[in-house]
Amino acid sequence: MPKVELHVHLEGSIRPETVLQLAANNGVSLPANDLVGLKEWYKFQNFPHFVKIYVGVSDCIRSTEDIEFIAKEFLLGQATQNILYSEVTYTACTIEKRCGIPVDEQLDALRSALDWGKKALDVEAQFVLDIVRGDTPERAAQVLDWVSDNLGKGVCALGLAGFESLGTKVFADVFGEAKRRGVPVTAHAGETEGAWSIQETWELTGAPRIGHGVRILEDPELVSEFIRQGMVLEVCPTSNVCLGVFPSLEMHTLPELMEAGLAVTLNSDDPPMFGTSLTDEWIRCSEVFDWDDEVAQQLTETAIDASFLPDSAKQALRSKVAHSTIGA
Repeated sequence: MPKVELHVHLEGSIRPETVLQLAANNGVSLPANDLVGLKEWYKFQNFPHFVKIYVGVSDCIRSTEDIEFIAKEFLLGQATQNILYSEVTYTACTIEKRCGIPVDEQLDALRSALDWGKKALDVEAQFVLDIVRGDTPERAAQVLDWVSDNLGKGVCALGLAGFESLGTKVFADVFGEAKRRGVPVTAHAGETEGAWSIQETWELTGAPRIGHGVRILEDPELVSEFIRQGMVLEVCPTSNVCLGVFPSLEMHTLPELMEAGLAVTLNSDDPPMFGTSLTDEWIRCSEVFDWDDEVAQQLTETAIDASFLPDSAKQALRSKVAHSTIGA
């Protein structure tokens, strides 16, 4: 079926084989040197352990050629799944800091990959450059500048990720400035922390979309407010299970979120790290939650509506989805 994805991380989408290749090419030492070992490394103990591994994978990127390669490989994977459009989170500030690649050069490499994807694969994507909780407000302001300078040029929004326990208040002024500049925002919250994190993040960022947000049911008043405001949750079920937010897919609150009237989208987050793909998410959720074609259509339409595309591009994407060949 034709698909749209709004919550997937580029660095977290690097295939294990490619991680090993990049590490070998760039002289980076990993805790594992084969696929079996890498899969063992990917057995996450908790969120801090996941972040440590995520940063370790990011450290394998050492050149603009690496960035363009992983972006092209990502787009090929999306095309294989019939994912027609993706909004992809990318942590340019971490790559600049740890790998020494200037942001302008990073973005040039990403744009080159996007052009290739559109011409060679007929798939499209844009990037969300995210602020990392734990960074300084000054660094966050720098990320905002990168986003506002590149909106419509392969970049579609400002993001927020990292340890929710650190809160969002330190970035209040940055997100206030983002609003003044008209920069779209999406923010992670309500994954490792409860509904308080969603409330705080939403109030301070003004984001129309919350990454994850699955713990919102802890606050019925916030649920009602989200429904009134038309807020959208970017739900990543397998990710939530792998990181211990829920003990199993069967125990996930996704059906309750939908029954409550909340708008949700289905996403893969960091697919190879969690042993999934967007196609797998659809298959697993359809089987466990007894979804039919009507649900698939509804969630896909929600994703298109919630995207940061202009209205004309949304309409074109709706038409493309409607006429897309049914595939994987």
